[in-house]
Amino acid sequence: MVALLHTNGEVSLPQGIVRYRDEGTGPTLVFIHGLLVNGALWRDVIATLSGQFRCIALDLPFGAHAVPLHADADLSPSGIAQLIADFLAALDLHDVTLVGNDTGGAMCQLTIVNHPERITRLILTNCDAFEAFFPLLIKPFADGARLFGTRFADFIAWAFQTKRAQRVLLALVSLRHADDATLDTYFAALGSGNRQIRRDVSKFLKTVSNRYTLEAAKSFQYFQHPVLIVWGKNDLIFSTRNARRLQQAFPHARLEFVPRSRAFVPEDQPLLLAQKIAEFMNES
Repeated sequence: MVALLHTNGEVSLPQGIVRYRDEGTGPTLVFIHGLLVNGALWRDVIATLSGQFRCIALDLPFGAHAVPLHADADLSPSGIAQLIADFLAALDLHDVTLVGNDTGGAMCQLTIVNHPERITRLILTNCDAFEAFFPLLIKPFADGARLFGTRFADFIAWAFQTKRAQRVLLALVSLRHADDATLDTYFAALGSGNRQIRRDVSKFLKTVSNRYTLEAAKSFQYFQHPVLIVWGKNDLIFSTRNARRLQQAFPHARLEFVPRSRAFVPEDQPLLLAQKIAEFMNES
């Protein structure tokens, strides 16, 4: 696999500074990651696709971001969707294909419903949807943040300060063995002692509620653009039932299951995922 792609751009939004990776030229793919990781999640997918497409991966304020946002930034799920929309506008991106994984998939759903203007395709891998925002195994993260605020993020940073603990956590969502460089990319910011980073992720976690995803799902019927759903078959967290529900909820959706992959399809099957994305883009 390729070396980690480092952030090579940043943009000033109303919410604060957002860093991102921007590789390649061609039709635009914007990649949205999930909780406790960052845009490096998509590194191998981007390495494969950047010869044909412009690939942009944001670092969202989900705990692995190096630059904290403004203290008054709205980091609720709807606020994150607004941030994504503001990012697309700031870079003047059009005809965007939005690609989401894990919590980022839920953010994509909110974005295409509330800010659809620049988006003409949607690709979802294993992610939160419908009642499962968060799913049962992840729900304690939201409950803990609601009860203890930033102190809960302090606890997460303490609990996952060792490489062994980090690998145990990632094993829930990925079959791939994470090397030290990947672990540092994901966990260094949270463990840095910067309480503003921990404040950001706490603000998001304590506002998570399935009312957002259930409300968004009511409008999927109006998204008249191609949708591809690529779902890892070995997922311990996100139900295949919701994959099928997502397919049925969109007017023009295709569902494909991926073998030997848990929730983090970009980690477990990056080459296969990249192939399916390229085929989808060329067909649509």
